[in-house]
Formats: sequence, structure tokens, C-alpha cells
Amino acid sequence: MSNELQESFKQAYSNLELLPLLEKKEIENFRVDYGNDSIEKLIQYIEYSPNGDAKIVFTGHRGCGKSSLLAELSRQIQDNYFVVFFSIADSIEMSAVNHINILFAIALNLMYEAEARRVEIPKTTKDQIYGWFATRTRTTEAELKGGLELGFNLLSFLKAQLKADAKVREEIKQEFERKISELVARINEIAALIQVTTKKDTLVIIDDLDKLDLATVNEIYGNNIKSLFQPNIRIIYTVPIAVMCNSFIWENIKSESKNQTELMSVIKIFHKGDNRLPDAKPRSEATNILCEILQKRISSELIDKSAAEMIVVYSGGVLRELIRLANICCLICLRLIRRKPGERIVIDDQIIEQAIKEIRNDLSLRLGKEDFQILKTTYENFEPDDVQQSEFLELLHGLRILEYRNDETWYDVHPILVETLKRRGLIN
Repeated sequence: MSNELQESFKQAYSNLELLPLLEKKEIENFRVDYGNDSIEKLIQYIEYSPNGDAKIVFTGHRGCGKSSLLAELSRQIQDNYFVVFFSIADSIEMSAVNHINILFAIALNLMYEAEARRVEIPKTTKDQIYGWFATRTRTTEAELKGGLELGFNLLSFLKAQLKADAKVREEIKQEFERKISELVARINEIAALIQVTTKKDTLVIIDDLDKLDLATVNEIYGNNIKSLFQPNIRIIYTVPIAVMCNSFIWENIKSESKNQTELMSVIKIFHKGDNRLPDAKPRSEATNILCEILQKRISSELIDKSAAEMIVVYSGGVLRELIRLANICCLICLRLIRRKPGERIVIDDQIIEQAIKEIRNDLSLRLGKEDFQILKTTYENFEPDDVQQSEFLELLHGLRILEYRNDETWYDVHPILVETLKRRGLIN
């Protein structure tokens, strides 16, 4: 019995990995119908682009399901477009991302996907492009003679170098800092060659830019957005939700993108203020969606119904937090199975309390007095004193504060942190 139970919880733990749904098997097993409004709006922006060069900016809280949604979007439109979908985190060390290596990553991934899908580009033209990549990254003759032919091997090598080698990234920056137009021209050339052969326009989707720290985001989208928007192709960029509170940068983004922005909202568990009332009931629409997500990953025999609803409430409507809380519950249960072989172990309210304690300590770590004051004010007023205050933006970026929308925009403290505020005597 213990072995069977242990294997069941191990499988549930594996199902609860904090990763987007990208592979076909994962999608078939775990995808829930969610975010269709955002997909429809993004498709409209893509299809209605008069010049075929729409720059679309997609935002939302970290962990709200943007990556899975973008993957689903790419599947829905891949018959009509040559879609190149990549994560900036897989292409460049996150601390080293700038507008130049984003554009270089676009060019590199375009050519890589063209090669992977056997797009028939004339050999002489292809060799010129490969030679351009080799020259601009100082790839040496010795490396080329060592097996890096002007082809797929070179592209794979350069992708690895861009990710891991700071020297290569610095060389790219120095090469193109004052001649972005050359880099943009190369992107346009590759996209044009793909279009001629495949008869499809190119769409590039860059995921995980929303996970950059806010200072880097401000530099990229505040000072260099015009460079990012120069290529004559459709591109979807992601940004952190906190950027929307920075009036200068957000207005800049809206202006340059021609208002082609889309926000993926957090699932609203309660109507504004209802969670302050005794015996408040969560919205059934929210509970149904989030419980379905759990049901696809955890057997009903392993979790009490009331416990599943409790996980939903404490997630705050953020998919990542829902998965993280359930994931930790599975680990706790696996430890209990080893300590108490033969006993019936399920995820119940007591298990969830232990998991919440772990997450609460993690969320509270590194919070100072000013942070707690902002949390208190936000809890009491459903907004901070200043939405542009850097400390508030960091709390929003780090999921300590969550943004909700209906007829108005309002904010609330992550449900797991509310108990911390009570223990500190900051709220009743």
C-alpha cells in the first residue's frame, strides 16, 4: 500500500513541475481551456497588421500562464505563418540581455529554424549568411576547420556561445552598437528568404522577457524600443506587468506598438473586498478552472475536495502559485509516507498549512519595513499610495502584490502574506 501511495504522489509531484506546457503530450494531459480572449486578440493584431510588421507587447503577472498561452497561439497559427517561438532565457544569460543581443537572437533563431525545417534557401545565399554570423562573432578559422561547417553546426555552436560566453556577447554588442541597421537588415533578409520559399510571413514570439529585472526592462523598453521595433516582421515581445505602472515606459510602448498590447489577467478568486468578509465564498468560475487544473495533475484519491479549494484560494489566482503550493504538498506527503508506512496519507487542510508556512517564509524573506508598509496600505485600500514607487513595482513584479481587473484595476496582497501582516499587527 505504501509503495503504491508513494508512486502515486511521485507521479503527482512530477505532474506539478513549474514549467509551461510546450510539448504535445503535456498539452494533451494538462491543458485547460483558459485565456482564449487573449489568444483571439493576439491573433487579431497579427492578422490585421497592414504592413506585416506588427510589434505586439504581451504582459501579465509572472506565472499567470503566458508561456503556455503563447505556445498554444503558435500552434493555432502555424499553418498560416512561419512561427519562430523561443525563450530569451534559453538564448542569453538573463543578466546580460540587452536590445542588441535580442535582435541578434532573432536573426540566429530565424536561420536556425529555417535550417531545422529545411527551408530551401539557395546555397550561395545561405553560405553568405553563415559567413556573416561567423565574422560578426569572431568565429575563428580553427573552429570552422574543427568541424563547424558553414551550416547547421555553426548555428548550433553560436546559439550555445550566445547563451554561455560573455566574450561573444560583448563582441556582438561592440559590433552592432553603432550600426543596428545592419543587424536589422540581416533579420529582414532572412525573413524575406523564408517568405519566398514557404509562402508564409514570419512571426517571431520571444518569451520570458517579462522575467528580467525591472532595471534591465527599463533600459530595453525605455531607451531602445525603437531599435527593437525596426525589423519588418511581426514580433511578440513580453514585458513584466509592473511596466504598466511606469507611465513613461508604458506610454512609450503603446505609442511605438500602435496600442497593440494585451494583458493576461490573473484569475480573480473573489470580487473586490469579498475576501475581507466572514464566510466569503470564492467565485465559482475561478474555482472551477483552477480545480480542473489540479484534477488533471493530482488523482482525486490523493487530495480532499476542501483542500483543493483551499489551494485555489491561497494561490491568489496565479497559476504558478497554484502549482507551487500543490507541488510542496506532494513533497510533504512523500516525507510522511516514509515516516508512517501503512497510514493513509492525503493532502488535507493540515498538509496545506505546512506548505503555506514554507511559502510564507519565502515570500517574507528580504522584505523591509517600507515593503511591509506598502503591503499594509495596499491591503487596506486595494491600491498603494504611489503605483510608480519602485518598491511597489518590485513587490508587484515578485508576486507579493497581485493586480486584478474588472471594471477597474485594483491590487491585493498575496493571500499567503496576509497572515504575516496580521502577526506583525499591521492589519486586523
